[in-house]
Parts: sequence; structure tokens; C-alpha cells
Amino acid sequence: MTASIPPLRRRARSVSAEVAAHLEGLITRGELRAGDRLPPERELAAGLSVSRSSLRQAMFELESKQLIERRQGRGSTVIENPRRAGDLAGGLADLDIELGHAIELRDLVEPRIAELAALRAVESNLLSLDDVLARSSDALSPAESLRLDIEFHTLLARAAQNPLLVTLCTMTTDWTRRTRALSHRTRHARALSIDGHHRIYTAVAAHDGPGAAAAMEQHLREVREVSRPRR
Repeated sequence: MTASIPPLRRRARSVSAEVAAHLEGLITRGELRAGDRLPPERELAAGLSVSRSSLRQAMFELESKQLIERRQGRGSTVIENPRRAGDLAGGLADLDIELGHAIELRDLVEPRIAELAALRAVESNLLSLDDVLARSSDALSPAESLRLDIEFHTLLARAAQNPLLVTLCTMTTDWTRRTRALSHRTRHARALSIDGHHRIYTAVAAHDGPGAAAAMEQHLREVREVSRPRR
């Protein structure tokens, strides 16, 4: 069954980057799932009101990011994330991993992800991150704020252009979900988290690797502070 693609929200940027960011966002949020077949090229270009040339460039980028698979005569299909690491996560979860260990892993991994994202992000990655920030607000519910938080960090890992880092980011997200939820329980905590994301984005958009790593380290410190259990 061919997937339904919502309209493209156009901004004054490269058209192919707009399309790539739009489709990547749908995949990241789960609106397009593994196995979904995208509409035929002519139909998809018309639905998004873009040229077929711009669409082809976007599809090539998504293919290079290992988000879709393109086959002659079969069209384009959303592909599954690597599963072996996912299986590992499930096995480790059975061992009742201590949250402190998972948080330590996050401290080690996420600043490096931010640094690589700053060095490797292309325009579509920046558009996707900017879109999440535009939808983020301390007035949101804790659940919606947490969902956007996870989306931001997942897209940041995608911007690092290494699919294994995306899988690792997903694993650490699962392991730290309880503490992450605590960092969104109050309006002050949500505002602090969003401010941290803005600092990270600013460094990534400036292609400042050390600055992005430092911004992520500060963000994680602030999140830990507001995540302390109430007494």
C-alpha cells in the first residue's frame, strides 16, 4: 500500500533540502514506517508542488542516509533501522541496567554526536532540527515535550551521518526514558531543556564542533539537575 504524504511547508531554502527534511521528519516521527512505499515520483512531486529534479535530489539524499531504498520498477520504500543493535538493547534491558550506567553512557556518546553533527550536517538536517525547535514550548504537556526532546536528539544523531549512532541514540533513549520524563515534569524544566536544544542547534548550524559538544555537555548537566527525584 502506498503511503500518504502530507503537504510540504515551504520556506526560503533549497527545495531539495526542504523535501528531504520533510520526509526525514515523517520517518523520524513514525508517520512513515519501515515498509511503507512512497508514491510514484511524478505523483509525489505534484503532491509536494516541487519539480521532479528537486525531488530526485532529495530522494538521493534520503537513500544516502539509509532511510529509504530505491529499486527500479518498485519505487522507493522506507527501510528498517539496523536490528542487531536493537536486539542487544532488548537483551540488556532484561539485565535490569542501572540508570546511572545509562546516564554515564549518554554523557560519553551525545557530546560526540553533537560534535559530528556540527561537522557533517547538511541543510536538510538543519531544517529538520529547526522544525522541532519551532514546535517546542514550555507550555506543552510533559508527554509532548518529551516526545519532541527525543525527536530532536534522534535528528541530531542522523545529522552525524552515521546510522549506528542513530541506533545507539535510540538505545540510550530507551534506557534513560524514566529520567528524561523527570526533566519535563515542570514548566521550568521544559524551558531549560528547550534552551539547551537552542544552544546546541546554534553551534551545529555554525558548524562549530567543539561548541556543539560543549553545549551538549551543559545541556546534559542541566537536565540531570532538574531530573533529581523530589523528596
